[in-house]
Amino acid sequence: MSRPVLIGIGGGTGSGKTLFAKNIVNHFNAKRVAVVGMDAYYKNLDYLPMDARNQRNFDHPEAFDWPLLQHQVREFLSGNPLEIPIYDYRTHTRTTESRPLGEVTVALLEGILALWDPELRDEMDLRIFVDVPADIRFIRRLQRDIRDRGRTVDSVVQQYQSTVRPMHEQYVEPTKVAADLIVPGGGQNTVAVDTIRSRIAELLGD
Repeated sequence: MSRPVLIGIGGGTGSGKTLFAKNIVNHFNAKRVAVVGMDAYYKNLDYLPMDARNQRNFDHPEAFDWPLLQHQVREFLSGNPLEIPIYDYRTHTRTTESRPLGEVTVALLEGILALWDPELRDEMDLRIFVDVPADIRFIRRLQRDIRDRGRTVDSVVQQYQSTVRPMHEQYVEPTKVAADLIVPGGGQNTVAVDTIRSRIAELLGD
C-alpha cells in the first residue's frame, strides 16, 4: 500500500453512520484503523452570543470548516500524524483540546456531508452512503439530541422541520450518486460491515 487509505461514509442524520463505522473499525487494531467524525470540523462559533449560535444552520455545508478538513486530510494522506479538533455541541464551540489520530493506516471519515466536497471525494479510496428511511432517522436524532446534547423535544422538531429536512434533500441526498456503495440499514447491516472489513483487511495485507 503506497499511502494511507481514506474511506468516506456519508448519509442523513440518524442513519447510523457512526455505528456503521465503529462496527467496522472494532475488528482492527486501533493504531491502524480509526474513525474521524466530520462533526469535529464544525466552525468555531465562540465569537457569537449563544442565541445567535443556536440559530445557525448546522446541516448546511457552510457550517463546516472545509479548509481545515481538507488540510488535515492532505496531511493524513501524506503520512503525518494529526490532532483532530474536539467540538462542544452544547456551546457550538471548538474546545482547546484535541484528539491525536496517530499514524493510522486507514481512516473512515463519517458525516452527513462526507461525500459533498469534490476535492475530498477525489482523495477517497472508497465512498459509502448509508441509506435509512427518514422516519427512522428522525426518531434516532430526537433520542440522541435529548440524551446527549441537552435538547428539548420542541427544539429538535423545530430544527428538523426548518433546516435538517430541507438541507438533507438539497445537499445530503444528492451525494448518494457519488457513492461506490449504498448501504441500507446502517450499522445493523452486518453483511455490509463484513464486506468493508474484508476490503480493509486486503488493503492492510491481513
